[in-house]
Amino acid sequence: MPAISRRRFLSISAAAGVMGSLSGAAFAAQTQYPLQSWKGVAMGASASITLSHPNADRILERAQRELNRLENIFSLYRSNSTLSQLNASGMIDAPPFELLECLGICGRIHHASNGFFDPTVQPIWQLYAERYAKGHAPDPASIKQALSRTGWQNVMIAPDRISFRKPGMAITLNGIAQGYVADRIATFLRGEGLTNVLINTGEFAAIGGHPDNMPWAVSINTGSQIKKDAVMLRDNALATSLPNGTFFDQDGLIGHILNPRTGHPAKTRRDSISVTAPKAALADGLSTAMCLMNDAECEKLLTAFPSARLV
Repeated sequence: MPAISRRRFLSISAAAGVMGSLSGAAFAAQTQYPLQSWKGVAMGASASITLSHPNADRILERAQRELNRLENIFSLYRSNSTLSQLNASGMIDAPPFELLECLGICGRIHHASNGFFDPTVQPIWQLYAERYAKGHAPDPASIKQALSRTGWQNVMIAPDRISFRKPGMAITLNGIAQGYVADRIATFLRGEGLTNVLINTGEFAAIGGHPDNMPWAVSINTGSQIKKDAVMLRDNALATSLPNGTFFDQDGLIGHILNPRTGHPAKTRRDSISVTAPKAALADGLSTAMCLMNDAECEKLLTAFPSARLV
């Protein structure tokens, strides 16, 4: 789980406006109001919100403000975000509900994955990023020292305070926050009365289905190949992780997802891992953990979350 987007080389194409061979005009004819989309960047990834509503412009503007509010909690790109402040000081009082809720989901996935999902890997990730920026790999002693500043059990979470047991600790939520933000935007839009929306914050969350009464069809382009069979979403979510989607080194050999047990990059046969679940945060966290797990371990992990599916 890196401090930058896991989607640097991931292009995800939602068939909201290109489903089958229909044009945008054809969609407009099938719906009471034409589909409208906001496209931008959120949590370091290409983002979009697609919906059909007479007040779409106003709703999309409000959704953008909500996205900005959530980035002020979770983004490691913003030095004044809640997460950045927590990492800088080692504690934060009166944490926002969203951060507490997201960390609660992290704890569930950490436990079910036997520790493979661990947001406290940030010190190791920083070590790799800094050393490879200088043209060489981190030495074993440095990795061991960074590992000593990790461990989910060293994160103290209470309604009034989040703190670290050890100095020099830091967490990254980039293995789950994109999905969590998608869920929060979905909650916001449901509150606006919307029933057919596709949200993409690097991970997908669907409210209902497409306005033409079909599911939302999402195809995944990993850069090297496009999966031919679209994933159909209706009141569901989809997350994809690329074990080798981003690299620390110039040669593209050292992947960005690090094993919290060893401090070494993930070794996996999979080019990409996609998971569906009722919530995007759950799908996001599970797909991240599975980058470090073999087939049997992945299967066991899914038994703890019966509503989730490996695509």
